[in-house]
Amino acid sequence: MKKKISLLFLLTIAIVELGFSQSSGRAIPAVDLKSLDGKTFNSSKIINDGKPIIISFWATWCKPCKKELDAIAEEYDTWQKETGVKLIAISIDDARSSSKVNTDVKSKGWEYEVYLDENQDFKRAMNVNNVPHTFVLNGKGEIVWQHNAYAEGDEEHLYKVVQKVSKGEKID
Repeated sequence: MKKKISLLFLLTIAIVELGFSQSSGRAIPAVDLKSLDGKTFNSSKIINDGKPIIISFWATWCKPCKKELDAIAEEYDTWQKETGVKLIAISIDDARSSSKVNTDVKSKGWEYEVYLDENQDFKRAMNVNNVPHTFVLNGKGEIVWQHNAYAEGDEEHLYKVVQKVSKGEKID
């Protein structure tokens, strides 16, 4: 009986972590990242004047990551006008492949802030196991929602979350 309960408990945790979930309202950790022009930037400086922030972990080799960021790019101007949201894309490409990041960003026309996490310190600090992994922060900079993976249409749910966060509403 104990084995069945333990297994059920572990399965429940796995399902929650793989799907949509609310987070605990914790602040993001302070980790040094690199901007596309090679300057150091600390994640503790991620702010948006009290408005929501999306942090999207991605990689140049990750097709679902690029699909998600492309889908958001199509609506990003509208999202910004309606909610004031800012998207920050964190590339987990290592030093060997990070040179491709700037090329991808320019060729895709993404107008996001993009930072490099070549040593994956921020990825580990945020408990990201695989990409894409997307977080939403409230106006206080607290993580209030996260999602792992991407399927077509997920950006619509993400935007609904951002709308609620921008209005100070509770996330279902």
